[in-house]
Amino acid sequence: MKAPTLDQMVAGLIAKRTEIAAQIEALQRQVKAAVGQFDRVEATIRIFKPDMDFGDLSTRPVPPAHNAFKGEVMRILLTTLREAAGPLSTAHLTEVLMRARGLPVEDRKLRKTMLERVGSSLNSLKRKKGLVRSLPGMGQMLMWELEDFTAKGR
Repeated sequence: MKAPTLDQMVAGLIAKRTEIAAQIEALQRQVKAAVGQFDRVEATIRIFKPDMDFGDLSTRPVPPAHNAFKGEVMRILLTTLREAAGPLSTAHLTEVLMRARGLPVEDRKLRKTMLERVGSSLNSLKRKKGLVRSLPGMGQMLMWELEDFTAKGR
């Protein structure tokens, strides 16, 4: 039997990588759906027993629904800013992020947490990577846009 060529081996590895990536995406969708169902069951239990301590039952089997996969938040923020006609507020970017990730925008506590995370992510993109800049907005809210590299001769 003839040994496979280097190109055939690489093609086979690329096909396997694509297959595994598809499996991971499917599993991520399943986890997201299961976490949503889990949270709805807990919320329903709290309707009938508001003082229920779920710690007595067992530890939470999955991470909170608002945990993101590596790079997901930055990708959503940069894509949103890239497609925007002008600067966007931190609050608007937070809402876009929450909707893109299927998180309940009406959950005030989660929205506040996500607003802090979006602000932190944007500051990181500004300080460490120099990809975005902030502009003064209404009150304490900042407006964000992509850095204009053409004006700087980059």
